[in-house]
Amino acid sequence: MNGTIGFLAVITGFAASAVGAGALLYGITSRRAEVSRLALPLALLTLVASIVAFVMMEIALFQRDYTILFVAEQGSPNTPTLYNFAALWSALEGSILLWSLVLAGYLGLIAVKFRRRLDDPLVGWALLTIFVVTAFFFYLMTGPANPFQSFSPPVGFEGDGPNPLLQNHPLMAFHPPVLYVGYVGFTVPFAFAIAALVTGRLGEGWLVEVRRWSLIAWAFLTVGIVLGSWWSYEVLGWGGYWAWDPVENASFLPWLTGTAFLHSVMVQERRGMLRVWNLSLVCSTFALTILGTFLTRSGVLDSVHAFSESDIGPILLGFFAVISLVTVGLIAWRGDRLRSTGRIDSPLSREGAFLANNVLFGGFAFVVLLGTVFPLIVESINGNRISVGNPYFDRMTAPIGFTLLFLMAVAPALPWRKASGELLSKRLLVPAWFGVGALILSVVVGARGAQPLLAFALGGFAAGAAFRQLALATRRQGWRGLVGRTNGGMIVHIGVILIAVAYAASSSYVRQAEFALTVGDTGSVAGHEVEFLGLEQIDRPDRSTTVARVRVDDDGVYAPGISTFPGGTQTIGTPSVRTSFTNDVSLSLLDIESSDEVLLRVTVQPLIQWLWLGGGLMAVGTIFAAFPGSRRRPTAPASALPARGAEEQDAEEQVSVPS
Repeated sequence: MNGTIGFLAVITGFAASAVGAGALLYGITSRRAEVSRLALPLALLTLVASIVAFVMMEIALFQRDYTILFVAEQGSPNTPTLYNFAALWSALEGSILLWSLVLAGYLGLIAVKFRRRLDDPLVGWALLTIFVVTAFFFYLMTGPANPFQSFSPPVGFEGDGPNPLLQNHPLMAFHPPVLYVGYVGFTVPFAFAIAALVTGRLGEGWLVEVRRWSLIAWAFLTVGIVLGSWWSYEVLGWGGYWAWDPVENASFLPWLTGTAFLHSVMVQERRGMLRVWNLSLVCSTFALTILGTFLTRSGVLDSVHAFSESDIGPILLGFFAVISLVTVGLIAWRGDRLRSTGRIDSPLSREGAFLANNVLFGGFAFVVLLGTVFPLIVESINGNRISVGNPYFDRMTAPIGFTLLFLMAVAPALPWRKASGELLSKRLLVPAWFGVGALILSVVVGARGAQPLLAFALGGFAAGAAFRQLALATRRQGWRGLVGRTNGGMIVHIGVILIAVAYAASSSYVRQAEFALTVGDTGSVAGHEVEFLGLEQIDRPDRSTTVARVRVDDDGVYAPGISTFPGGTQTIGTPSVRTSFTNDVSLSLLDIESSDEVLLRVTVQPLIQWLWLGGGLMAVGTIFAAFPGSRRRPTAPASALPARGAEEQDAEEQVSVPS
């Protein structure tokens, strides 16, 4: 019954989204507003169908309904409640079901928000595009990725549950859904970009419609990536959090292009420039989410993050090709009308800095994309399996990262159109002192090496610029000055700086050692001492775990372990981490030699907690940026107002940017 109702809901969702696209196409081309208005009930029907399908799968998982193949493969009576709920997105078919739910949610929100403008061609074409994308993902569930495929279980059958790695930390219940909300959210700006190209309304109007949707999608994608790094750090036991894994890169690529768009969109709004850039960035961001879906769900990659081999790979790749061709074709068709009305007066201007920012983010994305897909290209040509490792990514991205940090410091100090050398030097004086102070402090505490010291100095420089702008804003408007896109963006910048500094410190000064210890033995690494106290066995219904009790620096006992799960032969390590604001000591139990001897890996990394703090600040800054900032309006004629200094004018410029 669960499978029947769920599959009927999938069929209903596919039919409703397909009919919705057809109704809008007919209503727009025939100019029949009453037909276009059918989009609202059809969008809501699609949303209801996706909710029903999702709920039926969850019910089937909790009821252990093994007549559904997905439940037979991913369900188990021994799986704890939280991981049983999260089992829905632990495999291909369930992940597509979650994707469709999120996509239908966006479709319903857009239809409701613009319900009074459904006869507007811009809104109509945007909704039509979302309907088409929604229909495509529902189509996947009607055949090649059917989550409700039937199964005849033998008598006494019990499933093994999800991959043990996916039921070893609570973050698994939150990281994928948050990531999906960000991933899927870029469908909305893509849809309005396509609508602008089709209708020829290529001014700044479509940007107004997508600004906040883009910011929301970017925020969720950011938090999802940070949570994924945290999960990797807490679960995989290798002592790191980012390995340039192809599946990690698949989420990072749209983040890069989405970040570039959020910056360059301000130039188009203010100066009417970078129209082709913005359209290309929006469409590229969405296309990269589809490419990422192909990489993670086709089976072409061997990764702990990837799903098993499936038949939907060619379909997703074909959809990616269609999106790319349609986008390029529409931009080429509208080429004459996309010419900017303004031009960059000077490289030393805010629009000049944003253009440089775009080039750098584009280059960053290209480097990551090349390193990610190059092994696949080589394998498809000659069958050889190669890998592109961390040295390539670190070497190629480091110069881009340093330049971006420099721009983060300089860009906020630049006015629109043109900056004089005197004005720029005055505005950068305080940030420069921040940079010098950060460099001196780093050397005093023992930091060495050209690259990390450069990162710390540029981080201080950029942080000084951000704090300067926030200080100017709050001086004029109090704490309300923090609200708005510009100053919320400065908070985001501080979060990015924390992450950049933490990445530089942890990757440059990581120390790792492995010890074979018997009870009472000690080991020392990077000034920290660990003592093995003994083994302990912990048996639970969902797993059996052997933990090593380890004292760290006479400051508490930690318990790294190795777990085995019912029905599985794979052993899963569970690290234990002593955290502090300055450094982390991560313990991983690699092997149990005997009842009183273990092989222990100890990893010491500085400033790890700054990564999670930086991610939190980015989320907070995005919330501030999502709300309109106050516009200061003079209460007297300009001639009657007292003269203001350059710093006060700069502050007013910052808080007066429309949000």
